Amino acid sequence: MKIFLVNNLLSKIPIDLNKIREEDLDKEILRIAIIAELDAINLYEQMAAMTKNENLRKILLDIAKEEKTHVGEFLALLLKIDPEQVEELEKGREEIEELLRK
Repeated sequence: MKIFLVNNLLSKIPIDLNKIREEDLDKEILRIAIIAELDAINLYEQMAAMTKNENLRKILLDIAKEEKTHVGEFLALLLKIDPEQVEELEKGREEIEELLRK
């Protein structure tokens, strides 16, 4: 079962970049980069959970952690160029805070 998940993990680019308006292209590239990094994190963490080799597990988890840094880098840049994304992330945070207070 775990091997099946790994084999079907990698996402396809969800949009045709040739059809994106030029002013939106960098935002879409950053979102695709984030998707790719999240895929890599999932892949490395799944493989780390599967292996019995402790050295391999450590390396895979270390690389997964580096990929999380990459997500942060891409997201930080996206937030600098997409004010709407900033607003929507804040709305999402507020909704979670409200739900967790209930």
